[in-house]
Amino acid sequence: MVDWIILAAISLVSASLAVQWLLPRRRQRGDNFGLSAPASLYDAVFLFDGNRLISHSDIALEGFEAVRDWPDLRRLLQRDFPSFPETPDHIRHLGTLVIPAIDCTVERDILCEWIDGIVRVQLRDSAERPTLVQRDAQDPIRLAMEQAPYPVWLLDHQGNVRWCNAAYVTLVRKVRGPDTDLTAPLFPGADGDARLGAKTRISISSESSENKLWFDLTLVDHPEGHLCYAVDINAIVAAETAQRKFVQTMTKTFAQLSIGLAIFDRNRQLALFNPALIDLTTLPPDFLSCRPSLSSFFDRLRDQHMMPEPKNYRSWRSQMNDLLEAAEDGNYQETWSLPSGSVYSVSGRPHPDGAVAFLFEDITAEITLTRRFRSEMDLMQSVLDKLADAIAVFGDDGTLAFTNRAYQELWGASDETGFEPDSVLDVTRSWQDQCAATPLLGEVRDFVEMRDNRAEWSGEIRMRNGTDLTCFVSPMQNGATIVRFVVDELATTQPIRQISA
Repeated sequence: MVDWIILAAISLVSASLAVQWLLPRRRQRGDNFGLSAPASLYDAVFLFDGNRLISHSDIALEGFEAVRDWPDLRRLLQRDFPSFPETPDHIRHLGTLVIPAIDCTVERDILCEWIDGIVRVQLRDSAERPTLVQRDAQDPIRLAMEQAPYPVWLLDHQGNVRWCNAAYVTLVRKVRGPDTDLTAPLFPGADGDARLGAKTRISISSESSENKLWFDLTLVDHPEGHLCYAVDINAIVAAETAQRKFVQTMTKTFAQLSIGLAIFDRNRQLALFNPALIDLTTLPPDFLSCRPSLSSFFDRLRDQHMMPEPKNYRSWRSQMNDLLEAAEDGNYQETWSLPSGSVYSVSGRPHPDGAVAFLFEDITAEITLTRRFRSEMDLMQSVLDKLADAIAVFGDDGTLAFTNRAYQELWGASDETGFEPDSVLDVTRSWQDQCAATPLLGEVRDFVEMRDNRAEWSGEIRMRNGTDLTCFVSPMQNGATIVRFVVDELATTQPIRQISA
């Protein structure tokens, strides 16, 4: 009996020594547990026989005395180590398992070992882990993912984060604060709404700011769930917002113009128009809002008789191509006379990035006024041509404005004008070549160039062919001058050519 008692005591001592070999030395109590703690209880060791906790280091359960089995420890570690296995059987199959923290910026992990039927779980800090160079050689792909400049994380099938890189950790702490649960997804609903392999634009809001952060989110299928990538596109969104504001500002500006504006983008679709375009073309707003193509736009104009009818409809498409090429070069400029009697000035101008702008201006009033003025000028010219006296009218700048038929027959002048109008000096010299020497022509030249104290006067001159003329010089409004030559037939010594009535 005594032998059995001695043998049991020896076995108990041996088991106690074995357990003491598995457990680390005791540390001073009072530390906090957790990844965010500045001095956590790492190097704590737990020993399990199946799911049952059979021993632990003294420091391991400080503040967590309720841990009695494997599920209790898993609940304790699940937030910081979401890949901690559900049962110790997984370790029995692998032999050794290193479980990294979800926060890859923290140099801590869990070492699980199968030792003679006992599962040993050790929480290790940076002093116990392999060096960075050793880990680089072991798993360069994981290192590349951890050091990626944009957030990368792994979602399990339940929508929880199982792993994330440093950029994701930084983003989460920026949005939710330093002490946050990294297993809760930062992009809620992204795993269900996003299409695999396709980019999805998504925004998140910071708890301390109302500003939104924008990302292009991409999900890739993974055996454990979805591997997610987020690319920061805040600069792109800001540029698009600035562009929209600019377009809105330009639209408000264009809304005040009386000229119709239609801008087609590089795809030849209507990108911008103003209310004046609706008024001038009578195109319905819903049609323009649907962003019609360039050909559809001009086809609709033709259907509504808002552009000249082409003589040959078969060549209509080729004419449209020529129109577009001319607009791209900035050379398209036409005047459209519409069946309604209106007249439009249409011009095409190139814009950046391959866009083309068309301007529609109603010039009916200007054309009508020009036509009326031209008609009045033609009428006045006809009246002057019926007069027997030769008449020359000089403008306020001293240039010859117009003459009548009798003047042209008297002086042998032409009614065609060149690019530069004749000055009074040139005209009086041509008269002098056909007249006897007289100071009167110099006086006519001085009178035309005068601005003040102008009164009607007359004088006599003789042409070299013997024709005597009476020259009447009369001031007109706005500084113009009219010079009238009357042939003195009684004093003429030689017959002259009769001026037709």
